[in-house]
Amino acid sequence: MAYVPPHKRQSNHKDKLLPLPELPPLPPPHTRFNSRSDSQKKANNKKVIYAYHAQSKWFFAGLHQHDFSSLVKLHPVSLEFVHHKYTENPHILLYTHTHLPQTQVGSQERKPWEVAAEKTLQNLIQSFEYLRDEMEVQDLEQLQVKPNLVARLGRVILHGAPSAAQEEIIQSLAAETIPRPLKRIFYTDIPTSYVDKMMKGDAIKLGLDFTEEKDVFRVQLSDANRPDSTISCKCSIMKELNKLKLYKIELNQVRQMVSDFSCLTKNIDLRLMLCSKRMLTVLKDDEMEGIRSLIEAAVIDPNVKGGLRWPLGKSSGDRYSVCGVWHTVIKVYANSSIKLKVRNVDRFCFRSLMGDSASEVYLNLKGIISLLQEQKDTGLISKELEDNLKLIWDHFLDCEKDDANGIFLLGEKDVTK
Repeated sequence: MAYVPPHKRQSNHKDKLLPLPELPPLPPPHTRFNSRSDSQKKANNKKVIYAYHAQSKWFFAGLHQHDFSSLVKLHPVSLEFVHHKYTENPHILLYTHTHLPQTQVGSQERKPWEVAAEKTLQNLIQSFEYLRDEMEVQDLEQLQVKPNLVARLGRVILHGAPSAAQEEIIQSLAAETIPRPLKRIFYTDIPTSYVDKMMKGDAIKLGLDFTEEKDVFRVQLSDANRPDSTISCKCSIMKELNKLKLYKIELNQVRQMVSDFSCLTKNIDLRLMLCSKRMLTVLKDDEMEGIRSLIEAAVIDPNVKGGLRWPLGKSSGDRYSVCGVWHTVIKVYANSSIKLKVRNVDRFCFRSLMGDSASEVYLNLKGIISLLQEQKDTGLISKELEDNLKLIWDHFLDCEKDDANGIFLLGEKDVTK
């Protein structure tokens, strides 16, 4: 008998309809799916959730548009974590001259922080109005929603760029458009020399007073009843018992706005991110019991990635299971409008069995959040945003040239091979 392909075969049950595949549920009103694949989300140890209305944009600062194509190039860098998650080679935008462009005498050119504030302001105000609506219904979901505006320091990494198309890509980037298939991520591991310098006096010189140091373990749990969220359990250390003490339970942050700035004449880039923290305020007794049993079973072990391990068979329960751990030591410096956090973090993902360590620096722009909450005049918000961005531009976007990958280096003469 001749072979008949499956799609041409006759069925003996013509009248029997095949069941339709089950459709996925619609996203909640304030959530949209991240563009990354599920495997990439798992490798990231947490799911990044964007609000349904959220805007994620990229800009450049420090150069005029007409100078971009002639003074900037894509430079490949070697980053193990990017190669592990993505197949394409990562690149940074590199300013190719050893001297900054000269400003004409009497020029009325706007400063980089003024341009950055203008590009961000309307998106920030609009995104906060959506967030205000979310905060008004927080009691219905038994969540405490808290707004947070963060300035993160690091490097904008572009990946997925074919090397042969670099000239065309640069032309598109000059118009502040990231062409397909190019994608961006934000790399936040700062050289240790920068972090040391910040903690040894720079923060205090800027009028930021040391307020506290925190040693925190964050245990991330997957919840069978909330498959689209990750529960984050913040724990302190009971040193006398060498055990964890649970003090806060949160769901994933929801990103309302992300603005990434490639600061071309600096060697650190900037991410401005408006997000909402979601703290669980009401849990049933059986839910608390399931969470606490996993926390209490944790063994503090500085010799393993993430600093925690669980006895065999003790890292999961009927509803909850451990999917990742973070051990973070944070030093906090603050004034009335800004809170600077310098942290060393040691992470481990139980799903991918991958771990990493990083030194990170970021600022909570609490003064701007206060103005937004009080619905102050747009001019006041704009002025506060400009002042904060000027402080960041002048004092936080330069670091020592000691990174082996060349990722934080500036200028052709600094490029490492």
